[in-house]
Amino acid sequence: MSITVVLYSHDSVGLGHARRNRALAHALAADLPRLTGQPVRGLLIAGHPDATADSLPPGWDWLVLPGFTRTAEGYASRNLDVSNGRLTALRSSTAAAAIKAMSPDLFIADRHPFGVDEELLDSLKWLRSQGTRCVLGMREVLDSPAAARAEWDRIGGASAAAEFYHAVWVYGDPSVYNPITSGEIPAPLATRTRFTGYLSHGRPTDELSDSSVRAPRPYVLSMVGGGSDGGRLALAAAQARVPAGHRHIILTGPQMPPEDHSRVQKAVAASPDAAQIQVTRLAPHVPQLVREAAAVVSMAGYNSTAEIMATTTPALLVPRATRRAEQPRRARALAAVGAVDTLALEELSAKALSRWLVDAVTRRCDRDAVDLDGLTRIGALAAAELSLAPPVPARPDPAAARCAATPLSPPAAEARIESHVS
Repeated sequence: MSITVVLYSHDSVGLGHARRNRALAHALAADLPRLTGQPVRGLLIAGHPDATADSLPPGWDWLVLPGFTRTAEGYASRNLDVSNGRLTALRSSTAAAAIKAMSPDLFIADRHPFGVDEELLDSLKWLRSQGTRCVLGMREVLDSPAAARAEWDRIGGASAAAEFYHAVWVYGDPSVYNPITSGEIPAPLATRTRFTGYLSHGRPTDELSDSSVRAPRPYVLSMVGGGSDGGRLALAAAQARVPAGHRHIILTGPQMPPEDHSRVQKAVAASPDAAQIQVTRLAPHVPQLVREAAAVVSMAGYNSTAEIMATTTPALLVPRATRRAEQPRRARALAAVGAVDTLALEELSAKALSRWLVDAVTRRCDRDAVDLDGLTRIGALAAAELSLAPPVPARPDPAAARCAATPLSPPAAEARIESHVS
C-alpha cells in the first residue's frame, strides 16, 4: 500500500503556483510516511516547462500541460498553433487521463478550483465518485475583495467549489492578513478553511552545482520572480549604486522578455559599479541566496516573499501594481507588522533603491512574530484529510485505466474561455 497525491497548478503567468505545490510535495514526502506508516508518491501537473527545473522527492514527477500565456489581446496558447478552445480541450483531457491513471488518494489544486475554463471539472467529478479527498490551496491574499467576489461569481460562486473540495488550506498567518474577514474567501468555503502559516521555513532548495550562481559575500540581491513583468524593477536595480564593499546579484527571471533583459544588461555595462554587478536569469537555490544576502529587493509575489520571510535578511518589496491588487495588499500587510519595507512602484527609482540598500546592509530583520511554519503542518493536515476518506472498493490497475473525461468541442470550449487566470 502507498499513498498517491496529485497536485495541480495552471501556471499561465509566472512559476509561483507550481513552486508552492513543489514545496508541498517535499513536505508531504518528508512527513506523511512517518504519520501514516505508508510510502508516498505523487504527480505535479503544471502548465509551464520551466517548472521542471525544480527537483522533486524520489517517487514524484512532473506532468507539464501545453501552456497558456498572457498577450496584449488576452490569453492565448503559449506555443501550439491552436485556438483557446482546442488548447482547453487538450489540457482537460490530458489532466483527466493522468489523474485517473494515478487514482490519487489526495488531490490538491492551487488557487483556481476548476483550473483554466473549467478544465478540471470532469476530473473533479471522477475524483468525487472515487471518494478522493480534494483540497484547494490558496495564497493568503487573493485580490481586492470586489475582484475576488467577481471571480467567484464567474465560476458559479464559492458554493460550486464547495461541492468538490473538502478543505481549503490558506498558506498564511491570519494575524497578518485574513482573507476570510476581508471577504476574499466566502462563507461556503470559510467553514472548511485552515490557516497553515506561511510556507517559509523548510522550503526545498537544490544543492549547489557548477552552474549555480555564486558571489563573494557580502552581496545584495535583487529578484523579480519569473520576470515577465519585472523589467522596471530590474532596470532600477541595475542603475542603483552598489553599497561599498558589496557585490550585487540581479535575477531577471526565466520569463523576462528579451528586450527587458537586454536593457538591464546595458544599464549594468554603463554603471560605474559594473564590475560589482552580476546579472543572471535563473538560480536554482534562491532561498540560500536570500539567506546569505546582506539585503534583498524583490517584487511581492507569494513565493519570493515566503523565501524572504524565512531569513533575517532586510527586504524591500516593490509590488506589482497591475492586473491584481494582490501584491500591494501583501506588501502593506507585512510592512504593518515590521517584517519588510515597501516602496510603491510609482516611487521606484535608482536613487530610492540606492538609499535603501546603503541603510539595509547595516542591519538584520527579526520576523519571529509571523507564523512561518506552514510546511511543518502540511503532513498532519494531509493525514487528517486521508483519515476522513470513506472506504472505497479496490481501484482498478492504473495501467488499465482510461480517461473518464469527455473533451469539449473546440467551439464550446472557446465560448467558455474566461480571463480570470493569473
